[in-house]
Amino acid sequence: MFSDIQVKYFGCTHRALKPSQTIKNVEKKLKTAGVTRVTEITHLDRVGIPVYSAIRPTAQEGAVSIYAGKGATTQQAKASAMMESFERYSAEKQVSDKKRIVKGSYGDISNSLNPESLILPHKISLNENLEWIESQDIFSEDKIMIPANSVFHPYECNHAINLFKSNTNGLASGNVLEEAVFHGITEVIERDAWSIFEVKKESTTEIDCDGVDNPIITDLMGKFKKAGIEIKLMDLTADIKVTTMAAVADDAVLKDPALLTLGVGTHLDPEIAAIRAITEVAQSRATQIHGTREDTVRAVFMRKAGYERMKRINRHWFGESKKIICLDELKNKSCSSFREDIEIATKEIKKCGIKKAFYVDLTRDEVKVPVVRVIIPGMELFSVDPDRKGKRLKN
Repeated sequence: MFSDIQVKYFGCTHRALKPSQTIKNVEKKLKTAGVTRVTEITHLDRVGIPVYSAIRPTAQEGAVSIYAGKGATTQQAKASAMMESFERYSAEKQVSDKKRIVKGSYGDISNSLNPESLILPHKISLNENLEWIESQDIFSEDKIMIPANSVFHPYECNHAINLFKSNTNGLASGNVLEEAVFHGITEVIERDAWSIFEVKKESTTEIDCDGVDNPIITDLMGKFKKAGIEIKLMDLTADIKVTTMAAVADDAVLKDPALLTLGVGTHLDPEIAAIRAITEVAQSRATQIHGTREDTVRAVFMRKAGYERMKRINRHWFGESKKIICLDELKNKSCSSFREDIEIATKEIKKCGIKKAFYVDLTRDEVKVPVVRVIIPGMELFSVDPDRKGKRLKN
């Protein structure tokens, strides 16, 4: 099913092309996707880790219109912001999708996925009218009809029920389809591990990066240290053994509760997971300082609560860890091709009793930037939608 596309860039993350080539390939397509501006916002924060912002005023109602991009280099951060804008553009339901969508109840649609397997916030009747779209099972290569509610964002349907609030979990782009699918899988794993940690609220393992022979990690951690910001790197990996890490930032200089920020990263290579988490926490800081994203309203509550109180509320993040291990103790399971990485990640998922994993190709003909939505029934997403708790959390 998947071609043997080789990983050719091993810097801040694993990609099929260097960030400079990605930028060259997609920058002329930004206007078609509605992006009016891509700008660097690194200078807004004193840390100095590159962060870019992409503005797309034509985003559909219910979706954010400003997207941030992160990276250890300016080109990686710029490419990241650009590619996120294509993800959001491609995930919106468009006129061309009418021919892909069918309507009917679960019993009426042949070869369809039971909606209840998607962790619903409330009980539904399986006789309810839904919108469906064809997906491909990553495990078996079978074609399966799944609820369109789980694919498009934002999602609102007047002639069929809405199963849940739409989100972007598992939405990913890439230079090639295989790259997008792999990164979509890692995001679903990331949100699952994050959800389990948020519900358990138990102290976890802290990761020590001192002495790690990775100049990117050393440089990133050094920039935070120089700025007087403490970064705590935590291992959130749950039963699915694909490394998930969180980076938590505590700015003891400003003591601004809105800057008690978090970044999470998942990858088969623990060093890449660490880099993604560290750069994402830098992105979170810059986004809060920038104050232009529609989802920064949580900062208002945090500032009312106060710095010390927010640390107490979130002591599972900011409290003492039960143990500390070195980053180089974690096993690197990544390979030289995206097909192999997909196979390894899905094997780890299967070991935990997950039987299905789907993707829908959302690549739009007018831009031709590979975008997919990965859906893995049974994987938790409490960190995205607190109204949805599945068996893995309840058990």
